Amino acid sequence: MSTFKRAPQHGAVTRPSILSTLRATSMVDTKAALPAEIMVSILNYLPIPDLLRFARTSSRMREMVYDDTRWVARLKSMGCWNELEARRRFEEAMKRKREAANRTNANGAANAIAGKQTSTTIFDAALEDERRKIQEEKASQFQGSRLDGFETLSINPTQPKSPYEDPAALLDVLKNVRSIRGHARQEYGKVYGALAPFYLDLARAKSHTEPIVFTVFRDPERQAQMLSNLQTFSKSDWTQGYAQREGKLINMMTIFENAVLREFEQGYEFWDVDGRMRRYAHVLHTLNGGNAAMDLFIQKHPIFSDRGALGNPMDCINQAPRDNITLDPSRAFFELLTTKLNEQSEVISRIFPQPASVFWAFVDKVREEIIMDYVTPLLDECHDRHMPSYLKAVSGLFEQCTQFVRSLVPPKNSERDLEDHVKDIALKVFEPHLDLYLQEELDSFTKYAEREVGNWEQKLSEQDATVESFYMGNANRQADKNDFLTSFKKVVMMPVTVLPNAISFGASKPASATNSSTLRPSAAGTPASSRPQTPGLGGTSERTGSPLPPEAPSDELKAKAALMANRLEGIRSLFSIEIALDLVHAAKESLGRAAKFVDLGDQAGGEAREQCQAIFVALIRILGQTHVKNGFTKAVEHLSRYNPREISDHSQTGVAPLVMFIELVNVGDIISQMIDVFYEQQLAAPKIADRNDFLDPAGLAKKKFEQMLDENVAAGLNKGIDVLMDEVEYLCATTQLPSDFNPPQPSQETGITKDPDIGPTTTAKRVTELVSSHTKMLIGSTEKTMLDVFNSEVGLRLFTAVCKHIKRQRISTDGAIKLIADMNMYFEYIRTLKNQDLLAYFKALRELSQIYLIDARHAKEMATIIADGDRFGGIFRAEEVYEFAERRADWYQVKRDVERAMYGLECQIM
Repeated sequence: MSTFKRAPQHGAVTRPSILSTLRATSMVDTKAALPAEIMVSILNYLPIPDLLRFARTSSRMREMVYDDTRWVARLKSMGCWNELEARRRFEEAMKRKREAANRTNANGAANAIAGKQTSTTIFDAALEDERRKIQEEKASQFQGSRLDGFETLSINPTQPKSPYEDPAALLDVLKNVRSIRGHARQEYGKVYGALAPFYLDLARAKSHTEPIVFTVFRDPERQAQMLSNLQTFSKSDWTQGYAQREGKLINMMTIFENAVLREFEQGYEFWDVDGRMRRYAHVLHTLNGGNAAMDLFIQKHPIFSDRGALGNPMDCINQAPRDNITLDPSRAFFELLTTKLNEQSEVISRIFPQPASVFWAFVDKVREEIIMDYVTPLLDECHDRHMPSYLKAVSGLFEQCTQFVRSLVPPKNSERDLEDHVKDIALKVFEPHLDLYLQEELDSFTKYAEREVGNWEQKLSEQDATVESFYMGNANRQADKNDFLTSFKKVVMMPVTVLPNAISFGASKPASATNSSTLRPSAAGTPASSRPQTPGLGGTSERTGSPLPPEAPSDELKAKAALMANRLEGIRSLFSIEIALDLVHAAKESLGRAAKFVDLGDQAGGEAREQCQAIFVALIRILGQTHVKNGFTKAVEHLSRYNPREISDHSQTGVAPLVMFIELVNVGDIISQMIDVFYEQQLAAPKIADRNDFLDPAGLAKKKFEQMLDENVAAGLNKGIDVLMDEVEYLCATTQLPSDFNPPQPSQETGITKDPDIGPTTTAKRVTELVSSHTKMLIGSTEKTMLDVFNSEVGLRLFTAVCKHIKRQRISTDGAIKLIADMNMYFEYIRTLKNQDLLAYFKALRELSQIYLIDARHAKEMATIIADGDRFGGIFRAEEVYEFAERRADWYQVKRDVERAMYGLECQIM
């Protein structure tokens, strides 16, 4: 290996290494001095010329300046950008691009297929020569027919004139702005180029004669249009000093508006409707909407200075009788006002470009200055004088006011519906009076209802006191107080002949043939009542019209008996259909007046709806809790004091207090139906109350009333069942002869045998007729559910009463035939009730009666029947049947044989 080394060369420059060069390099920071967000914010406040100069500095700055969102924001500030239109244009552009791309792809594929199928010849000289000859022939023909040199020029469509050449084009520059994404800068540039010179010139002007806008445009219509455009353009001016420029513009527009308004006022003074008034109203509308012309027209209208000719509100009181009001003058007032406003509607249509808004503003001014000045004093005076007149006036004037608005003929093209204006104007007129009226309406009805019910109760109390005073006038009252119990026993136990036959406590009306036969006296010795047995509408007269006897009883016992009879007969008049009808009609009137305000809607309509429901709740409370419930309570008290042993005459088929209570139930059912019809027609039909809303106050009150009525009817019927069963037991105890079921044996001496009567006994007939008459009375007056419960309870109680009655009898084999006939009669009656569960009891009772027909010689068979539990359907146990068997007349003869057969005493041990 060679050890040769190159000698160093003196004077040569040493080259630095790459690492040392990199170490010596200093990094240059090329970041911008300001963040992009701050630069964007700065650009928003630059003037348009400076903004375009700034865009020339770099491509990045140009992108920031040309950003489409910047110019869209300026167009939006002027209201010239429609986002829906921009989206539609963008979607159409994208659709055209997709269609073009699809056509290009289709043509490319077709060309590729054609290239594969054709020959590879690139140039055909024969074809080219033929094509050239055809073109030369066409050119020679065209040159031969040419007249001058302009036929070869292409004619372009007429170009619109530049705004600078035609100032009229400047007026529509804002209308021609298009909403195209990506072209917002160009669209704003058109607007800026057209309006900025006028805007900046007006800002530099020192007087109203200097701006070139009044030089370029000479007629006021165009001047107003340009000033309106400049006001819109000023909204996109965000640069420094914009407030001063906008203030100059507003000042100049004010001067122009005042000048035009003076011309309009001069035309108004001369009533130049189709001339200056119409022209300058349109100019002001173009300038800023024309509110100044509308206000001037309304303020100076002569109708407000001649309001006294329309009518005096006090005529409604002065022309009516005392404590009353007539609404004929107010009707004439509204009719005259309607005629005048309809005439002005036609005039307004001739003057203003948007007459509907002017007309309704004029009507609102009439409402404020004329209608309210008419209505308010009248209502205040009525409220101070007479409350019913006030309630009538509020409702009547409200109806006339709404009819007045509906009779107006507004100009065409009104933005709002006529009914909206009706509600708006009526609400503004009556809103100050609405809360007071609704409260007074409720209080007035409540006081009236309570007064009527109180008067009814007072009349009953006074009549009771009068009757008591009449009957007890000749008696020693002090002795009656000291020895009440003794006197009461004497009254209830005295014979029927004590009372005179001339005393009659019924009404003078004749009784119906059907019901009069079913009643009997309800106190000792009192004759049958001549009061009608079906309640009529004259509830008050039924009680107050009862004539007293010509002479009061002289004996204390007779007086107390007559007084008890009168109170028992008064059950049917404890509450009145007449009072219920009166209250329902009063509630209908009050609710009908208040319901008119429900149509106002919103808060006022909601308050009226709540007050209507409150009126119905007050009706239910007073009629139900105060009138009907108290009547049922008194009726149940009368029923609880009834004792059949105190009655001397049981020949009739009806228990008088129970019959009267059932009549009271019928009256209560009629009142319930009246309330239901009232609720459906007055509340549910007009949608004041929602029948499907379980929290609705009216619905809750109605359900509470029905529940109260059902509870009181059920309590009364329960007490009535007790009264009915007491009567049944009394009939069984007093009318059943011992010989009915245990007839005497035929006389051996005479040998005469009477023909046996195998029909039911008189007791069974009367009991069946009594129970049947009372159950039929409830059909149609109570719900089916309650009727089924009542019939079931009556049937079970009748079953118990019959069983007790059988156990008190002695029944022979011959008398068993009548017992079986009685049981069959009870069974047939129960079958009419269509209750299978109840029918099983009387079927078992009918089977039970067979044991009395078995001859004493067949004791074993009798024992078999007694021990057969299935024979009676589980109704009677063997021990209970044994107890019934003990009532046989020959029981002590067959007892031993029956017990042996039942308990196996005949068995012997083998």
